[in-house]
Amino acid sequence: MMDKFDQEILDVLKENARTSVSSIAQRVSLSRSSVSERIKKLEQKRVIKGYQVLLSESQKSGVSVYFEIQHKCARCADLIPFIRKIPEVIKCQGITGDMDLLIFVSAPSMQRIHEIRESLDASDDIIKIKTHVVMSDWV
Repeated sequence: MMDKFDQEILDVLKENARTSVSSIAQRVSLSRSSVSERIKKLEQKRVIKGYQVLLSESQKSGVSVYFEIQHKCARCADLIPFIRKIPEVIKCQGITGDMDLLIFVSAPSMQRIHEIRESLDASDDIIKIKTHVVMSDWV
């Protein structure tokens, strides 16, 4: 269970994951050692799954897409082992509406995106796929 301090720490890290432990401690009114320990526990519990670098558009290469997936499985979770085998998958989320899953993929080329889409399309469990190519990333 997370308490208000854990949530405050997460809020600071969401603003800037490179914020120093000292700065976080000052903002949440805890000691540096307490903040360090809490961050370590949040990482161990996989509340914090990692840290990332977000590049400006001019520094990016490759192609990013969102695949909307509609399937016929009893549960979305039944498709997850298949999706995990695709190394370019960054995120896979269950969604509401006509489609069941939203998959974010980042690949080095449109050719690789095509191969991934073909692989998804070949699955008997997948009924429909919509592909959305990311053109710009503003936030």
